[in-house]
Amino acid sequence: MQRKQTSGNLALAGYDDIFKSSVTTLNGEIIVEMPLGRLHPPDYHPFQVNDDMNMYRLAGKIKRHGVLEPGLARPRTDGDYELLCGNRRKRACELAERPTMPVIIREMDDETAARAMADSNLEAREHILPSERAWAYKVMMDSFNHNGVKGESQSYEMMETETGVKKSQLYRVMRLTELVLDLLDRVDAKKLALNPAVELSYLTQKEQAAVASAMDNYQIKPSLSQAVRIKKMKQAGTLTLPEIERILSEAKKPPKGEPSGSLRFRKYFPPEYSQKQMDAVIVGLLTEWRSGVAV
Repeated sequence: MQRKQTSGNLALAGYDDIFKSSVTTLNGEIIVEMPLGRLHPPDYHPFQVNDDMNMYRLAGKIKRHGVLEPGLARPRTDGDYELLCGNRRKRACELAERPTMPVIIREMDDETAARAMADSNLEAREHILPSERAWAYKVMMDSFNHNGVKGESQSYEMMETETGVKKSQLYRVMRLTELVLDLLDRVDAKKLALNPAVELSYLTQKEQAAVASAMDNYQIKPSLSQAVRIKKMKQAGTLTLPEIERILSEAKKPPKGEPSGSLRFRKYFPPEYSQKQMDAVIVGLLTEWRSGVAV
C-alpha cells in the first residue's frame, strides 16, 4: 500500500501564522481550523463516504452546531494534509457550506498512520459495512507486518489488543477481502451471509463469479452447508463450474410440516426459470382465476 511520506519534523508553533485561524489544544494535541481544500483522503481509504440520508443529517447538525469532534490529519510533502479520520465530516462540512473543519495535526509514519486511520474510523463510525470492517482490519494487519513484527501469531496478538476482537473473528472478517467485488457487495447488502461468504472466499475469482451468476439465476442466498460443500470440493480438487451451478440450484427444503409452495410445480416450467419467475407466473394465474371466480 503506497502512501505519501510526511515532511519530517514540523514546527507546530507556526500554525497560527500559517492559517490565520484559531489554534487550540486538547490533551496536548494541536487542533487547527483547517481549510477543506487542504485536506485530502488517504491514498487508500476503506471507509465509504456517501451522500445518503445519514450524510445529510450530519450536514444539518454541523450547520447548526459546527463540528464537535475534530478529525485527524498528518502533513504531506506538498504542504497539504492527509485526512486520516474525518472524511465524512469533511464532506458534511462541504454540504453545510462550511469552509473549514477542526483537525488534530499529528506527525506519523506510514504504518502508524494506517493503524490510526483504521482504528479511529472503527471507533468513530456508527454504521460500518462488513467490507469496511474487513479492509480496515487488513490495513491494520499489514501495518503491523510492515513495521517489523515477527510472525503472523504476534501480529494477531497485537491486533487483538488493539481492537478487542478475538483472533478467530479477525481472521474470518479479513477473509472477506478475498471476495470478488460482486460477492462483497452482496455481503454489504445482506444478500449473502457472513459465514457462507467466508467459505466462498477460498474460491478463485472465476469460481466466485459462477457463484454470483447462480445466485442471480436462482434468486437464492447460498446456505452455509452449500458453501461448505463447495469449499470441500475445491480443496479436494473436484470443483467445476457445473458443480457450483448444480449445488446452488438445489431447491431448499421447507420447514418440517410446511407446504413447499411453488417448488412442487418446477416440472411445469423451463429449467432456466428462477424461483422468482415461477412465483410471478403462478401468482398471475391465480389472480386471473380469482377475478373470474369473483365475477
